Amino acid sequence: MTRIAETRDGTASPARTRLAAAGAAVVTVGAGLGLRVVAAGDLAKYGGDALYTVLILTLVVLAAPRLRPLPAAGCALAVSWAVEFLQLTQVPAELSAHSTLARLVLGSTFNAPDLFWYAVGAGAGWLVHTVARSRPPRDQGPR
Repeated sequence: MTRIAETRDGTASPARTRLAAAGAAVVTVGAGLGLRVVAAGDLAKYGGDALYTVLILTLVVLAAPRLRPLPAAGCALAVSWAVEFLQLTQVPAELSAHSTLARLVLGSTFNAPDLFWYAVGAGAGWLVHTVARSRPPRDQGPR
């Protein structure tokens, strides 16, 4: 018998997936802010890059809750890389000069190592998303 919280194939419903993605987004933002408080230098910068892609992945899942983990992670990585390559133009720097939000979302200067750390974030997000999708809903336990 199918319950409201799951689909016929036993996966979480889109509403439940969106709720989990929203919670993960909040946790990711908190982790990013916390990382800036407790760390400095490369750890804070590159850890923040990875978390940036994890946050994008949570937003992708929020928008498309039925998307499988690999395409969701690939989409998040593509967006992260697109934003980084956009920094080769003057557009993000100009917008960042006038808006704190633009600076947080778009950055301002291209940095090639960021591309690797975005991939690390996409991989970590893919792993968490895969594990989360494979777990049965809490209220049902094993089948």
